[in-house]
Order: sequence, then C-alpha cells, then structure tokens
Amino acid sequence: MQIGIVTFPTPGGSANIARAVEEFGFDSLGFADTQNLTPEVWGQLMLAAAATERIELGTSVTNPVSRDAAVTASAALALQLESGGRAFCGIGRGDSSMAKIGRRPASVSVFETYLEKLRAYVRGEVVERDGERSYLEWLEGREIEPPPIEVAATGPKVIGVAARHADRITFALGARPERIAEARELALREAASAGRDPGTLRLGAYVNCVINPSRAIARDAARGTISVLAHFSGFRGMDLDGLPEQMRAAAAHLREHYDMRNHGVAAGAHSQALDDEFLDWFGIVGPVEEARARFAELADLDLDFLRVIPGSRDTPPDVAAESLRLLATEIAPALRRRV
Repeated sequence: MQIGIVTFPTPGGSANIARAVEEFGFDSLGFADTQNLTPEVWGQLMLAAAATERIELGTSVTNPVSRDAAVTASAALALQLESGGRAFCGIGRGDSSMAKIGRRPASVSVFETYLEKLRAYVRGEVVERDGERSYLEWLEGREIEPPPIEVAATGPKVIGVAARHADRITFALGARPERIAEARELALREAASAGRDPGTLRLGAYVNCVINPSRAIARDAARGTISVLAHFSGFRGMDLDGLPEQMRAAAAHLREHYDMRNHGVAAGAHSQALDDEFLDWFGIVGPVEEARARFAELADLDLDFLRVIPGSRDTPPDVAAESLRLLATEIAPALRRRV
C-alpha cells in the first residue's frame, strides 16, 4: 500500500513541501487545485517535479469546469514528461474552485462526458469537438505513457462513472473502514458491469489525519479539512437519510452552513460546529497508538493507496510537521509490513 500526502501548494514553498514529503519517505504528493486560494497548480507541480526524484505528483483534485479537457490533458502529459513518468491526474466534479468563481460543480453526466474526452486526449487520440478533429499535436513523435486518471468519489453515481472511465478511484468518505469497504465493493461491481477487469482498477482513500499526544490539539488541527470531506456527503442531491447515523447531522449542517470563505480552515464557524464525537469518528485524530490501530483497519481493506490530508489550512506548522514525522516513522513502516 502506498501512502501519500495531500495539501495546498504555497507561493514560493511548493518545491520545499515536495522535497520534505520525499525525504519523509512518502510515496506521493497531491496538490489541491483551487485557483483563488493557491497558485496555479500545474506550475507548482512542475516545481515539485524539479525538486524531487522519486515521489508521484498530481492534482488532488482538479475539475472539469474551469479547465477544458484538452488543457488538463496537455498539462498532465507535460508533467508526466518533465517528471520522468511520475504524474497522475486527480479530478472531481469541482468544489471550492467552482464556488470561488460563482459556478457550480459539474453534473454527473457532464463529468462522465469530460472523462471520456480526457482519457482520449491523454492517449493521443482524436476527439471530435463541434466538427473539429481535436488532438494534442505536440505529442506527435513522442512516446509518453499516459498518466493515470484518478477520480475523487463520494456518491454511488460518481463511483460508477469512475469505475467505467478512470484508472483509479480515491474514496472521499472519511476514515471509516466500513464505508470504504462498501464503496470498494460497489466500484468493483460497476467495473465488471462495464466489461472491465476489476483487477485493473486501483483503489484508494482520502484520510484526514493529525497525530498528536493531545487529542484536543489533533482535533482542532484537522477539523477544517474534515469539514471539506464531510461536506461532499451533503452535496445537494445526496441522500442524507441513507448516510450512517454518525454522518447525517454533520452532512445536513454542512449542506446549509458551509462557508467557502473559510474553505479548509479550522477556525471557520462551520468547522467549529463539528462536535468531538464526529471528528473522532470521521478522521484519525489523536495519539500515535490510536492512529496505528486505525490505520491497521484500513490496511485490511485491500486498498492500493491512501492519500493523507495532514491538517487544515490554518494548522500551526509545528503541529503539522510533528504529525507528519510520526506518520512517517511510527505508522507508515508498520502499515507496509502489515500489508
């Protein structure tokens, strides 16, 4: 099982972040693509590629609304070329990147059509666009392995779309093994129904995790990004009644009160409203012994990778650094041995 880190790129700091993630021994780094909050993501990933030699690099995640499929494919292939084959293209329906420009996430049908085009472009194929034979002409004469397309998925419809068209699925469901196990089985069934070999589909999960001897410090550090993942389950159109009992109140609250002005910020009112019981249930927040046990449960799910979100945008740097150190030294080695 590979273990990666997901965070926000920072002006002047993205190369250092990537270097630190590689030195800690993690397998990948994903940068959020939310243009009003961070520098342009593909440029930051290029800087990360130049600063590293081993780790996989990609978007966690980009969107199908502000970026045309040809633009995304061209950027992902360029990163694949410049990094020596270490790129991945993580994509979802859109969230903060859309809200910040007054747009809504793509519908499931629009998302599926986009994925079909994206997959064709990264393979160097021709895409018919309103009578125009569109393809990435700069690829001619170059042999570049297409970067994996990785879909961030929460609901069953998007899981189905991903199982039909993506190389990987990353479940955005929190750290509860029972929820991830159900989603995993659904993805494998959908892949088989689409005529795919389920064994070719790589599966992973986003995990909110802050490790600290003080559970209160860990909770406060993680609550901003826990609110991000939790509010995906409260998107309009999602069935709140079908959610686990522990999830319903939080999802309903975030549906009505999520404040994009404090996206990923622990100090935001919508994040502060999440109670301790929910934070403990949804994320992995607390001492290293408890984190080790929780990650061991995830290792039993036969996932290919985990993408760990190590705190909120306003997490104190010393808290984040110590949590990453403990994750790298106390959790990751035991997790790999167990798998």
